[in-house]
Amino acid sequence: MIKIRKELWFGFTIMAMIVIPVVFLMPWTNLTNGSLGLLMLGLVVVAIMLGFPTAFTLMGMGVLFSWFFYRSVDPDLAVRQVLDLMVQRAYGVMSNDVLIAVPLFVFMGYLVERAALIDRLFKSLHLAMARVPGSLAVATIVTCAIFATATGIVGAVVTLMGLLAMPAMLRAGYHTQIAAGSVTAGGCLGILIPPSVLLIVYGATAGVSVVQLYAGAFFPGLMLAGLYVGYVIILAMIKPSLMPPLPESERHVELPAFAKALAARGRNASLGLARALGGTSGVSKGTALGQLFLSLLPALAIAGVLAFTYSTVTAPVQEASTAGLIEAGGSFAADIKEETGLVGAPGSTGLQEPPVESTADKPAETGLQEPPGATDKPAETGLQDPPSAEKPVAAPVPVAADPVVAKVAEARPAPTWFWTMFGIGVALIAGLYALWTWQRFEIFKMLLGSFFPLSIMILAVLGSIVFGFATPTEAAAVGAFGGFVLAAAYRYIAHHRGNPGFGAVGTTMKDLGVIVKESSYLTAKTSAMVCWLFVGSAIFSAAFALLGGQEIIETWVLSLGLTPIQFMILAQCIIFILGWPLEWTEIIVIFMPIFIPLLPKFGIDPLFFGLLVALNLQTAFLSPPVAMAAFYLKGVAPKHVTLNQIFLGMMPFMVIQVIALVLLYMFPGIGLWLPQTLYR
Repeated sequence: MIKIRKELWFGFTIMAMIVIPVVFLMPWTNLTNGSLGLLMLGLVVVAIMLGFPTAFTLMGMGVLFSWFFYRSVDPDLAVRQVLDLMVQRAYGVMSNDVLIAVPLFVFMGYLVERAALIDRLFKSLHLAMARVPGSLAVATIVTCAIFATATGIVGAVVTLMGLLAMPAMLRAGYHTQIAAGSVTAGGCLGILIPPSVLLIVYGATAGVSVVQLYAGAFFPGLMLAGLYVGYVIILAMIKPSLMPPLPESERHVELPAFAKALAARGRNASLGLARALGGTSGVSKGTALGQLFLSLLPALAIAGVLAFTYSTVTAPVQEASTAGLIEAGGSFAADIKEETGLVGAPGSTGLQEPPVESTADKPAETGLQEPPGATDKPAETGLQDPPSAEKPVAAPVPVAADPVVAKVAEARPAPTWFWTMFGIGVALIAGLYALWTWQRFEIFKMLLGSFFPLSIMILAVLGSIVFGFATPTEAAAVGAFGGFVLAAAYRYIAHHRGNPGFGAVGTTMKDLGVIVKESSYLTAKTSAMVCWLFVGSAIFSAAFALLGGQEIIETWVLSLGLTPIQFMILAQCIIFILGWPLEWTEIIVIFMPIFIPLLPKFGIDPLFFGLLVALNLQTAFLSPPVAMAAFYLKGVAPKHVTLNQIFLGMMPFMVIQVIALVLLYMFPGIGLWLPQTLYR
């Protein structure tokens, strides 16, 4: 009860900070439309904090206050105009193609969650990182980052990792706050890392390309995950008692029969498999060859990257001589200019204006009449030199039969940095296979079986979006189908081990029906919330604009005389504070339409602003008392884990978020380099 009272006091304090200025500063005796707009904004925030549904609160306030506006103009038409506004705004949301990607990405995420894939990925990652300080917490954050690229659903990631990672960390002796902070912070990476639903909602609200937002959010998301991992490793090195290393019994991996037979003759897996090809080890040649190929996959991957890089940096440069093309273009442009009279400003193109003709010979309203003496020419050509002697005729320019002459240069020598990279790659291969024990080989196969299929789907979805092969909606459809295939494949593998034959097929089909049914229900529930939010936001923002609230805020902000840096800091501070009492959906749909029109006034790129907002809005899931990630984790955590412990565990990661926000602002290339490179 004490905790509830504290949270209630916090909520009442925030509401008082809104209500008291409204009550004392509002000109109640002379309410203008602008005053009504600000009153509507304050009432919406208070109503949401009291627990009213956000979408219908926005819709109801928008309808009520737009009726006030229309009634002040024409009372007889007020009701009809309000209804027309509702229909137009709702239809505008329904016709927004970008929003189709929301249910498809959500459906993909729920299918992947139920594909029995993430638990295998987490287990293989924590075995692979067993020697890293804080290995379980690091594996939790890395698993969350990978899972975030397959789904933008924060609640699903936090809940699933709370069931998988939280008990494992507590059993290993991890401090409760560290375990809770790793799960909640890692689970919230789905807000920023594509395919984030937040970025789709922001793009649709701000009119920014979702494709460019996805490209821009990729490196900031990796940076934030890297900062989380770095913090955990450093803390584990400074205070190992908070995150004790895994005991040897937990690092052990059971070897298959062929590996046990070969391990008796040597510890190195690759050498043992190579010797087994001779057929004297009691292991079939087919098994040895297949396992040897799997063992060589890391070397083949590194060699492929090096070969591709070498071919790119040493490719000969195609130098094209365009001298003839320029001369021909100059003659062509001169002829057009003389025929049509379309003459640019002197000096702008390097072409001199022809002598001014008498205006009596051609109408003044057009500059497209044929010059004297050329009226007998077909009008459709317009490219022949006029026979008139009154105008200077451009000297004929010889045009080569092939004006563009390609000069193939010799192959370029590889730069020094490539040979450095080559040496690192060779050393990595040598070191890897020198330590390639049978235990590590089995862990690698576990990683291959859990991460490789998921990575293929992620590359197919995000790669097709970022490189322009498909729209977000089309890629989301591919991802939803990929999630269905993964769920079917992994369910079949799980059943086939215990019941080989047609029985596994029947059981898989039965499970798949349940998975699709549950995923469809959850997808409809989540998508309906997002779409109703958009309808309510559209009606609310229309009413706010009609009442002139946007103009009042814009005038007030501009009157402060802020520099772009000061405005950016002010905006991000407001969003950071709003993340305490409100969720990210409410902040995007209510306040972004207020901030977005101000960006051109300060010369701020909406794309960059969106990346900062996405990084900042993770506070909405990590900031008490509305920190939804904490409540998701509390719902699945052991009973002795209190909400206060979860909140305390999230605090260091909130500080890391602020550091990441500052780094992104100081070095905007982190977010802008990829979209600028791909979409120049």
